[in-house]
Amino acid sequence: MPEIHLDGLVKRYGTVEVLHGIDLRMEDNEFTVLVGPSGCGKSTTLRMIAGLESVSDGEIYIDGKPVSHLEPKDRDLAMVFQDYALYPHMNVAQNISFALRLMKRPKAEVAAKVRHVAEMVGLTEFLDRKPGALSGGQRQRVAMARALAKDSRIFLFDEPLSNLDAKLRGQMRAELALMSQRVEKNMIYVTHDQIEAMTLADRIVVMHGGYIQQQGTPEELFKRPANKFVAGFLGMPPMNFLNCEIEDRGGETFVVGSGFAVKLHGENANKVKSHGRRDLILGIRPSDLIFSTEARPEDSLTLDVKVSEYVGAQSVLMCECGGQTVTVELNSETPMTLGETLVFEVNPARVHLFDRESEKAL
Repeated sequence: MPEIHLDGLVKRYGTVEVLHGIDLRMEDNEFTVLVGPSGCGKSTTLRMIAGLESVSDGEIYIDGKPVSHLEPKDRDLAMVFQDYALYPHMNVAQNISFALRLMKRPKAEVAAKVRHVAEMVGLTEFLDRKPGALSGGQRQRVAMARALAKDSRIFLFDEPLSNLDAKLRGQMRAELALMSQRVEKNMIYVTHDQIEAMTLADRIVVMHGGYIQQQGTPEELFKRPANKFVAGFLGMPPMNFLNCEIEDRGGETFVVGSGFAVKLHGENANKVKSHGRRDLILGIRPSDLIFSTEARPEDSLTLDVKVSEYVGAQSVLMCECGGQTVTVELNSETPMTLGETLVFEVNPARVHLFDRESEKAL
């Protein structure tokens, strides 16, 4: 499998620069997910790799060879689009085999390949149907099977599940994960859905405003976000952010804000002392706030419950702390009523601290 290297990749539309020097290296047999909000440059990056967009500056290397000047057909890759891009007048077998027939492969080889990939994605019984007679999930499987049949070294996915309903998206995510294990190819996947990114990726690349904000494994990005944007983008419900200032109380370090004062321990206390600035942002994930009737005041937040969203085993509470909104995720069996004031223990090892001006993590 090839190594893919983006070296200082820049994209301009006229005088407007939308990608600002992207440097990224994707190892062989790696499932890389480009994730970020709409307009961050992730689809543009993918289309430049595919050859569907020209490179304004920089270079794309595949196995050390520059490919920016090559036509899409000469880059040995296959792409699955958001809108499936199936031929309505062809049946499933003909759609899957289209690229192979263009390459004038022997009929026996084409038929064998179609049977193999159809079995891999669960389409064997639908080979004679036209796309119009298929569900959205089945059409997406046809698009993936067509890419697999080409047997390219690189697979590109441009938000392939965004047109599906929530339940089908979950099923297709699982099928994609299994497929990536079976085919052992380089896969680059673009999505705005952080759940897809977290569940599918070997490595996540978070993009925003045409820049890479951070890259790493899902666990690395979730536990050690580089800045406030990454911390807020990954995780559902999103991380809580509270404006605070640093105070020294009897030799101990506290983050103090409107309606709360939380003591910092160990590494976080050391980070604050070496940072120098007094005004920070405190980040706490909703799952790291634990309902407690015995929490010490210096290790807890006192919250007024405003809204409760029941989602089965879990409930999501929208609370208020000194005029700032705080979200809490807790067991739905926890006794509480709207308008009640509850105390939640803060896990000191899991709080995050960000510079208020640069928004970078300490």
